[in-house]
Amino acid sequence: MLKPLSDRVVVKVEEQEEQTVGGFVLAGHAHETTKTAQVLAVGEGIRTLTGELVPSSVKVGDKVLLEHHAGIEVKDGDEKQLLVRESEILAIVE
Repeated sequence: MLKPLSDRVVVKVEEQEEQTVGGFVLAGHAHETTKTAQVLAVGEGIRTLTGELVPSSVKVGDKVLLEHHAGIEVKDGDEKQLLVRESEILAIVE
């Protein structure tokens, strides 16, 4: 398991398929500008200029919305995961 540092977050992108009216299945990343992911691990937060720790606003288990090209893809064993900064997360999906 990866342990992110600072304000970084490890997420697993959820593969999405969309079915059109005609019944054709399109890959989720073929036309979208955002993607949904599940938070797997969260860093401790970021430090201000005065040294105060600001904790992350996301937690393990949250479902989040990311820009399509956000983060760096990493492998942990056989699983592909994404390492992103908290600032790259657009929203928490509730």
